[in-house]
Amino acid sequence: MMLKDKVAVIYGAGGDVGGAVARAFAREGARLFLSGPHLAKVETVAADISGRGGVAEAAEVDALDEQAVDQYVGAVAKKAGTIDISFTAIAISSQLPNGPRFWISRQKILRFPSRPIPRPIYSRRAARRAGWSQGDPV
Repeated sequence: MMLKDKVAVIYGAGGDVGGAVARAFAREGARLFLSGPHLAKVETVAADISGRGGVAEAAEVDALDEQAVDQYVGAVAKKAGTIDISFTAIAISSQLPNGPRFWISRQKILRFPSRPIPRPIYSRRAARRAGWSQGDPV
């Protein structure tokens, strides 16, 4: 088990990608703290993982709300004692405060981006503030 005794925080865990990552991390032995903007979806994933013998907790957190992320990460770090992995699987859409950040045509979506797409990553910054158990986070 590659992730045995590791603590992972997953944002967007109620979605298809986040849920799949959460289930894969659980199979590898990680203790999971799952979050997303819709608690019911996140709870469904957490219940599935727990039903298969994994350890997962669900919370409603908007990953684009810096203050909410800071509070969540602080609570997770306090409860778990560490955070080893922070994974963000969120869709950034026109729901952002300043509207869409970018538009991509169907043709461009099929190619790899030539440069990073700018977006707020409050989760990584919050996890750094909370402190990592060992070295740099995954």
